[in-house]
Amino acid sequence: MKLLIASDIHGSAMYCRQLAEAITREKADKLLLLGDILYHGARNELPAEYAPKVCTSLLNGLSVPVYAVRGNCDSEVDQMVLHFSIMAEYGLIFWGGRTLFITHGHHYNLAALPPLAPGDILLHGHTHVPAWKAFGTDNYYLNPGSVTMPKENSERGYMVLEGSCVQWKKLDGTIYHELTL
Repeated sequence: MKLLIASDIHGSAMYCRQLAEAITREKADKLLLLGDILYHGARNELPAEYAPKVCTSLLNGLSVPVYAVRGNCDSEVDQMVLHFSIMAEYGLIFWGGRTLFITHGHHYNLAALPPLAPGDILLHGHTHVPAWKAFGTDNYYLNPGSVTMPKENSERGYMVLEGSCVQWKKLDGTIYHELTL
């Protein structure tokens, strides 16, 4: 099973299209979106090709199942146009003997940890900065960065989780970091 993980599209049709291409290129089985899908947010500049309706069509038309959590820029109006649920503040995925606690990151993060067991993984976006950090008792914090608006000189990109291997990739598919859990 191959999971493609992305966050912070913020309504950019250009980068949403590139993400859709990555899903096909990666032969991902599922897409996990960590919030901030359609709206750019009042603090952000308009992203390139800002077109939430186009993003909606692209995401609703994907051939893989989409699982998502709510970001601080997502709303009930967004849920009305998307064909997959985005309103959960967090979710749990059981993966290779570990639990992935998935959230956007504005409520649960390293400074405000959710209840985690040894070996669990905290997975969130929100910061727009890719991250991989061990903490606690065999716990990890993982962040795919942002598809559209990367910060701190990071690249636009996503993560791929397959087995115990996690890869951070640029939108063109180039690997720039890899981790074995």
